[in-house]
Amino acid sequence: MRKPKTKYYWVYLILTFVGLVDSIYLLWIKLANNKAYCLQGIGDCWTVNASKYSSVFGIPVSILGIIGYALILGIFLWELKYDFLKKNGVYILFGLTFFGLLFSVYLTYIELFVILAICPFCVISATAMVVLFCLTVVRLVKSQDAL
Repeated sequence: MRKPKTKYYWVYLILTFVGLVDSIYLLWIKLANNKAYCLQGIGDCWTVNASKYSSVFGIPVSILGIIGYALILGIFLWELKYDFLKKNGVYILFGLTFFGLLFSVYLTYIELFVILAICPFCVISATAMVVLFCLTVVRLVKSQDAL
């Protein structure tokens, strides 16, 4: 399916790592409940992170991000080691990144039109997810061409 250590491999790995670290930082801001951890003068991280939309059923959205990015990272790294992931990894990654894309679009809509504030860390996560989804689609199309 894919050869390790290509340019694609490193871009995918870096973006997933950025999304994971970003989500961990957002959770830290949420749990610390300290406005000082948000960048001052760049967007309005605090308003977004303190809003009622920053949790789903009492679970901080950042935890969902951590879980999502960790799953994407794990599947991506283990894809060449396990037969099940060799055959289905790209489809699982497509599903995860597609869900992440839809959730990111929803959260960005909430930021822009409901909360009326933009969190720069949320923008980083959404951007990473959009690019990961696009890379996964390209890879999925290429794997279909090989059949």
